[in-house]
Order: sequence, then structure tokens, then C-alpha cells
Amino acid sequence: MEVFGYAASVFIGISLGLIGGGGSILTVPVLVYLFGIDAFLATEYSLFIVGISSMVGSFSYLKKGLVDLKTAFIFGIPSIISIFVTRNFLLPLIPDEVFRMGNFMVTKDIFLLLLFAGLMITASYKMIQKKMESKTEIVPSQNSNTLLAAGEGSVVGILTGLVGAGGGFMIIPALVNLLKTPMKVAIGTSLVIISLNSLIGFFSSMNHVKIEWNLLGRISAIAVVGIIIGSQLSKKIDGKKLKPAFGWFILVMGIYIIIKELFF
Repeated sequence: MEVFGYAASVFIGISLGLIGGGGSILTVPVLVYLFGIDAFLATEYSLFIVGISSMVGSFSYLKKGLVDLKTAFIFGIPSIISIFVTRNFLLPLIPDEVFRMGNFMVTKDIFLLLLFAGLMITASYKMIQKKMESKTEIVPSQNSNTLLAAGEGSVVGILTGLVGAGGGFMIIPALVNLLKTPMKVAIGTSLVIISLNSLIGFFSSMNHVKIEWNLLGRISAIAVVGIIIGSQLSKKIDGKKLKPAFGWFILVMGIYIIIKELFF
């Protein structure tokens, strides 16, 4: 199964490079089902893999001037604080046995996977939507938009801390709709935010788990190759056209996780 896992790692990077998000939503399922890593450790590994690959992918956008550093700061600071609090204080509070009814038991690993599946289904809905930008007659003030973006940054940080996903599917709509960021700049800025969030989340909580660096390094290197490929493809392919198809794939994966964890 590891061979399929390494192959899937390429697509994690390609998705991040092509559409600025979505790839991280695949990382935990790949680690759990193809590499056999338990869910809690998979969320930690995911932060490193997504962080490193996003950081590499953001370089090409930085060179082209397609990163809004001020926006990254507004969105990123609340997100980073939320990740630190979640990884170090909230996540350890989740008991090993979350829920039991007769012979049916939800462990911490199953709980995290179900939470992740719910996140995948939410992400798929946002990706399948035909319009990224909503055209409304009432335009909120810039200050209001900035506060909303900072608030969404906090929410992204909590989700990233809990399940190890970068949250690009939430970051990009927030940048486009709330802060009126052009799509290409939103993708580049999203990659910077994801890399900071993920790497800070990883290093702030890495002492709580035993890291197998050889495996983590191999998977990360392959994901980096994928994001380089995705960044090159983004010059020729409109990522928005691929988003719905990728969204349907994520939806199927989310439903599969729920069925597998609850009924098998």
C-alpha cells in the first residue's frame, strides 16, 4: 500500500500548486489508509508535509509578486495563535474513549477521522460551487471585512490544529470575497498562510509524538515535487475549472471515511 501512498503524495502537492488548497485535505487519509499511521500521529505528520510543500510552492508566487503579505499577516496571526492553543491545550483534552454505547465505541482516532470527514464534505461543497465570488449589492466596509477575515483565520487555525489540514478551501474564499483579493494573489497568499500555520503547528507540538523522520522526509519530498508540477501546470490550466471535479472526489472520500469508521 505504501507504493500507492507515495503516488498519492504527488497529487497532494499538485493540488496545492494548482488551486492553492485541497491537497492538504488528502494528506491525513493517505497517511492513515495507505501508510497505516494512526489518526493522531497522521495529523502531526500532515502539518509538516503540507507546510513544507506549501512553503516551496509559495516561492514562485513570491517571485511574481502574487503574494499580499499584509493580508497574510491579517489572516495568519489569529490562525497561528489558534493552532498553538489547539495543538497544545485543546487536542490533549480529547479522551482516548470519546463515546461508548454498548459494543459501539468511538475512540480518539475515530473521532478525529470523523471530524476530518466532515471537513472534507464541507470542503467539497465549497469546491463544487460554481462561483467563488459572490456579487451582492450590499458591500460591507473594509474594516468589517478585515475583522471577518481575522475571525475566519482563527477558525482555520482551530481546524488545522485539530485535523492537520491547511484550510486552503476556507482561506481562498475569504481572501476573494471578504478582502477582494484577485484569484492568483489569493492562491499565492493562501500558500504562505498554509505554510506558516502548518509548520508552526508542527514544531509547537512535535514533542508530544514520536516522529519517524525517514518516512516523513520521503513523503514530504514527493509532495514537494508535486507542488512544483502543480505550480507549472497553473500557468497553463485554470485551477478554477478543476475545482468542481476535485470537489466531487473529496466528497466521495469523506463519505467513504464515515462509512468505513462507523460500519466496518
